[in-house]
Amino acid sequence: MSYRLEKMVMRQRFVTSLYLGFNLVLLTLLGPSVACPNKVTASGSFPIGSDGVDTLQLLATYTNVQYGWQQVQLWNDPNPNWPTDQYVPDGRDDQTGQRETFFGTPTPPGSSFLLYFAPGWNTPIYPTPVLLVMGANDNVDREYADPNLDGSGTCGSLTCPTTGLMQYLSGLGYSVFAVDFANMQGDNYEWAQTIGDAIAVIKWLIGAPQVDLIGWSKGAFASRIYVSSVYPSWGRPYQNDIQKLILLGNPNGGLDYTFAHGIQPDPLIYPQCGGSLNGPSPHTEFVCYGTWYSEPDLSIYSNYFTGQRQMLARWDYVYGVDETQTDWYTTYYGGQGYVSYSLGIQYAIDNGSLVQTILNAGIPASVETFLLCGADPDIPYFYNENRGISDGVVFVASCTETTGIGNVAAVVTIASDNHLQLGWDPSAEQTIAQWLSD
Repeated sequence: MSYRLEKMVMRQRFVTSLYLGFNLVLLTLLGPSVACPNKVTASGSFPIGSDGVDTLQLLATYTNVQYGWQQVQLWNDPNPNWPTDQYVPDGRDDQTGQRETFFGTPTPPGSSFLLYFAPGWNTPIYPTPVLLVMGANDNVDREYADPNLDGSGTCGSLTCPTTGLMQYLSGLGYSVFAVDFANMQGDNYEWAQTIGDAIAVIKWLIGAPQVDLIGWSKGAFASRIYVSSVYPSWGRPYQNDIQKLILLGNPNGGLDYTFAHGIQPDPLIYPQCGGSLNGPSPHTEFVCYGTWYSEPDLSIYSNYFTGQRQMLARWDYVYGVDETQTDWYTTYYGGQGYVSYSLGIQYAIDNGSLVQTILNAGIPASVETFLLCGADPDIPYFYNENRGISDGVVFVASCTETTGIGNVAAVVTIASDNHLQLGWDPSAEQTIAQWLSD
C-alpha cells in the first residue's frame, strides 16, 4: 500500500469512527440494556427515505451470534399498510434456530427483518458498505457465512467450505452487512421494500450516501425490483442509494423450472407422499400412493408462493419442455394429467409475474450493474435444469439478459459453477471483489 493510499485509508477510518461512535452512543441512550448477555434491547425510530418522513424501529440487538457474525439487529418497518405475511399452515416456511430466537416468533410479520453485521463493519478500509441479500428458502448464515451449514451437497458441491463471501469481503476490508427476511418465500415487493429499509439503516449507521448491493437468486430478483423502482401502492420508490448492483444467478429473463419438468417436484412437496420441501408445486392436485389429494396451498398459484410466481417467464419457445417426465404437457400448458392437475404456466404468469414489468422499468444508468452467472447444471441431489445451458436452475440466457439495464458494467459466466456455488466459489468471490474495487 502506498504512503498516499495509506493516509487516505487512515483518514477514512478516522472519519468513519467518529460518525459510528456518535450513532452507537445514540443507540445506547435510546433504550436500556437487560440482563441477558447476548441481547441488548433498544427502542427508537429513525428517518428513512429521501423525504425523511417514514421511520424504522430498532427492536433489539443480539451480540451472541453464530457463524462468524459480530451482531444482529431486529428492525421493523411500522408502515400500517404493510400486508400480513402468509405462512404455509403446516409450518414448513417457519423460522427456526437462532433466527426464530432473533425474530421472537417462527412466523414474524413481513415488515420485520434481521440485519447482520460482519466483523470489522465499523473499521472498513473501503468507504462504501456492502449489503448481501439471501435467496429463497434459505438464510444468510448458510449462503454467506457457512455454506457447509446443512451438510454435503447443500452448497452445490459434495465438499462445502465453512466460511463464505461474508468472511472473504470482510477480510478484504469491506464493511459488510446482510439482510435476512421474515418470510423465506416472501412476496418480492415486500423483499424489495425490506432491502430499501436495510440500506437506510446502513446509511444511517455508516454515514455513507450509497451502498453496493449483492443479491443471489430470488434475492437478486428482489434487489432488481428495488433498484428498478417497481413498488407497491403502499411502498416507497428507489431512493438513489445504490452505487453498484451485483446480481448472482438472477433470472433476469425469468424462469419456468417449476413447470418444465412434469410431476418431478411433487413427491418432495406433498406431505401425503412424505414431502416437506418449502417450495411450490405446479399442481393443485396430485396422486400419492394411489390416492388423489388436493393441496392448493402448496401450489405456485397460492398466496404462500407469490414470490415464486413473480419470477415466471416462458422458455418453452426456446428450449421446449422436459418430455421425459410424467404429465409434462398438462403440467406446463394446463389440464388434467394421469396423476396431477395443473392450471398451467400461462395462468400463473397472468396472475402475478413481474418479469416484463421489471424489464420495462429498467435499472438507472447511474447504477453500475454486474451479472454473474453459472453454467454447470450439476447440483448434487437435485433434478437439474436439463433443456439448455443452465446453472442447474436458471438458464444462462436468462441470467445474462441485459434488457432494461442502463449501465451494464460486466457480464461473466463461470462455466464450472452451478447455482449454489455462485456466492462462495473462489472464482466467484474473486470476480465479485474485483468488481467492488474497480
